[in-house]
Amino acid sequence: MEVLCDNCPPGGVGIYNPGFWGMNIEEGKTYNLVMYARSPDSMELIVSLTCSRPSGALKNLASASTRHINLSNWTKVELQLLAQGTCRTARLELTTSKRGVLWLDQVSLMPSDTYKGHGFRKDLTYMLLDLKPRFLRFPGGCFVEGNWLSNAFRWKETTGPWEERPGHYGDVWNYWTDDGLGYYEFLQLAEDLDALPIWVFNAGISHNDAVNSSMILPFVKDAMDSLEFARGNAESTWGSVRVAMGHPDPFPLKYVAIGNENCGYGSYRGNYMAFYSAIRKVYPDIQIISNCDGSSKALDTPADFYEYHNYTDTAAKLFIAKNQFDKTSRSGPKVFISEYAVRDGHNGSLLASLAEAAFLTGVEKNSDYIQMASYAPMFVNEKDRTWSPDAIVFNSWQQYGTPSYWMQTFFRESSGALIHPVTITSRYSDLLAASAITWQDNEKSFLRVKIVNFGSGAVNLTIRATGLQVGVNTKRSRVTILTSGNVLDENSFSNPEKGYRMQQKPCIAS
Repeated sequence: MEVLCDNCPPGGVGIYNPGFWGMNIEEGKTYNLVMYARSPDSMELIVSLTCSRPSGALKNLASASTRHINLSNWTKVELQLLAQGTCRTARLELTTSKRGVLWLDQVSLMPSDTYKGHGFRKDLTYMLLDLKPRFLRFPGGCFVEGNWLSNAFRWKETTGPWEERPGHYGDVWNYWTDDGLGYYEFLQLAEDLDALPIWVFNAGISHNDAVNSSMILPFVKDAMDSLEFARGNAESTWGSVRVAMGHPDPFPLKYVAIGNENCGYGSYRGNYMAFYSAIRKVYPDIQIISNCDGSSKALDTPADFYEYHNYTDTAAKLFIAKNQFDKTSRSGPKVFISEYAVRDGHNGSLLASLAEAAFLTGVEKNSDYIQMASYAPMFVNEKDRTWSPDAIVFNSWQQYGTPSYWMQTFFRESSGALIHPVTITSRYSDLLAASAITWQDNEKSFLRVKIVNFGSGAVNLTIRATGLQVGVNTKRSRVTILTSGNVLDENSFSNPEKGYRMQQKPCIAS
């Protein structure tokens, strides 16, 4: 930044950054600024958080100065800003009133109050925790591949101090990422959620180019190094890097996926076997996930799991898919449904969530074979809806769950539960789906029966439970209904519960 004025205007001159469509600054909270700066002219820099008033004038919310910091050489500057007001669309300003040249690099502003101090917004993390997740699949799907391999996710470049990470252009979703959210942070997030990490690494394949199997060994070495980073001891090359970053204990990495949706590429099988053989030799306990679909025919390569993605363009198609795995052969690898959703041109309607719920009852029923399932994607910023729908929508300060998010709360006790057979006797049975589970919590036993009505009219049902080890306490039982006035209703910031209503009432059961 070159400043040319000798008599600069009041308030100085400089640069500003609004963050991602405005920063949420709240009165009484502190914000940590970190940046690297150098000025041969010993310039004083004022760091401010400002907010535009309706008149167009700027209101100062917080400020700090570098007056007592020597910037003659590259210096790490750390300042804490205490907000004196609230603004949902604030910006960060760096100004000076002195002529000269100032060099800046790696400027970061973060709230001091994040979940466990690890950088994630508490409100968004709590929404994840409310689903009781058992695993976290990261860093994504297509994000792993890139449109071109040159823009694929490179885990080594996302470790170490943030300011030393080069960042990369995510050319699938078209944004630059500084990779402050990297491999280590994803492992740490899984740990904070008490969820197992599922690491998806690049198989030497992008959307537009691929590495031939005869040249895949550098990619295999890279994947093996990533496992050493997560699981290695302090004396190992990459385990020592993890320890230096502040995590002396290994991460419980037990699942890896080799690539994302890559089975159709000619080099995938050869590449896959190179990864598989190397991992199995050193880490025989790690469960290896193949991209190839084994639901209709046996895989021609070994695997512990195969991935299955199910996106449908109508809710009806996903509803019908509830029986898809009923007659699938139980021999061979287990199933990981790592992505599913109704993508019907809407932003997440009640109708979509009903079809997804029906699909999950089929997953429960076939849980001897389907051992993991996850909705995708989980988050979207309202200003950047490159993909829709998503489970959770957020902006700088708010968030809401789509009906698909709230639907998943009905299934949060399903992992590890005992599945019971269900029979529906009704002339509307083709429009109904159901499942029943029992589980224990604090030495108490619970029964949950889920019923999905995909039809246009109400259906009266009588629920009979047989073969349970204990009876049902009808007085303490409840009916919870997810519904809305219109099946195409969607949620929004102005009406976050339009697309669903949670109704609870006493249960009359026999």
